[in-house]
Amino acid sequence: MCPHRLVLEHVTSRWGVLVLIQLLDRPHRFSELRRAIGRVSEKMLTQTLQTLERDGLVHRDAKPVIPPRVDYSLTDLGGEAARQVRDLALWTERRMADVSRAREAYDEAKRA
Repeated sequence: MCPHRLVLEHVTSRWGVLVLIQLLDRPHRFSELRRAIGRVSEKMLTQTLQTLERDGLVHRDAKPVIPPRVDYSLTDLGGEAARQVRDLALWTERRMADVSRAREAYDEAKRA
């Protein structure tokens, strides 16, 4: 697989998209990020964050305090990717009615 396709897969994965968009607003702790995204398991969120961190899109800041505190934020590269993904997500929201009409027309043609 081409390296850029792998990064594209990470950025556009189900949880990757949501993590990037959520971190656009501000840094988040793991638990608040999980709550904000919803329906993501701890394991999947951990894997997604590690993958995005490895790709240079997310920064993990572990503070040496008790109890431990870890914040996640976007790198400059991650911010750029997140804005692109957010624009695509906003486009889908704006054009959902058109997609629904296209689906109905397709389904109707298949039934005929």
